Amino acid sequence: MDKLVERESASRSPLVAAPALAVQFFLIPLIVVGITVAVYVGFRSLLTDDRSAQDYLAEIRNGGSDRRWPAAYELSRLMADPKVRADRTLAPALVKAFEESKGDQQVRRYLALAIGRLDPPMPAEAVASLTSALDDPDGETRISVIWALGSSGDPAVLDRLIPLYQSQGADAGIRKMVVYALGALPGDAQIDTLRTALEDSAPDVRWNAAVALARHDRGEGVAVLRQMLDRGYVEQTVKRDVRQDQDQDPIADVMISGLRAAAALKDQSLKPLVSTLSQEDRSMRVRQAALEALKVIG
Repeated sequence: MDKLVERESASRSPLVAAPALAVQFFLIPLIVVGITVAVYVGFRSLLTDDRSAQDYLAEIRNGGSDRRWPAAYELSRLMADPKVRADRTLAPALVKAFEESKGDQQVRRYLALAIGRLDPPMPAEAVASLTSALDDPDGETRISVIWALGSSGDPAVLDRLIPLYQSQGADAGIRKMVVYALGALPGDAQIDTLRTALEDSAPDVRWNAAVALARHDRGEGVAVLRQMLDRGYVEQTVKRDVRQDQDQDPIADVMISGLRAAAALKDQSLKPLVSTLSQEDRSMRVRQAALEALKVIG
């Protein structure tokens, strides 16, 4: 599974940054991160490092099937560069390539991620194209599309996203991404849905809901944040292995997300727990995040 791009004034709350930065504070479904990381090592050598976004777009539109999706992946990665996004001709070209990619799910997923990295507000044609893809039969593509819409900055998409959480048969991956997108978007229409998500059967969804509410300066998820700051609880809930060789620690990631949400709320009831983590947690990353949270909480 970073819709996660622009930095706002340092005086803003750490959870009120532009949607492109929201990945720092949300537990995004691994499907989005996984599809980019898993293929990187094996296919990075297929493409040269000095290609431009337009070069990759040409490869996507005219290359063979074994070249199109690696080009789309590289393009989605390149879009993280603000200098690349400054090219105003990219948005219509990306939308056109996305429309032409129907039937090629790998290309479609990466192009959705690329569109999601456009500087908000996202162009209307991009929002419309992504919205129409919410009915895509491929679940992974829908997840990428929902993420991109969460980065759009357009509160009008709430009317399409909220029913996705409430729909029958929505799996945990879809629900997690919908909750993330609802938290990243401005407005208040999604608050009731986020409150409902605090009771979701999937822990990741509940955690995302608590963080999303914190981004909207709502404290209804404080009880869930306490769980996120409880290492024992998180260790029993998160089953993914810690990979020290790759600097991956999903347990610490959950706790850090909770700490950043606690800092956004400045909830004094969480201060003792945050203080304890800053001194005693086994992870230095968690300790550092707790110290930073304490500075904000005061």
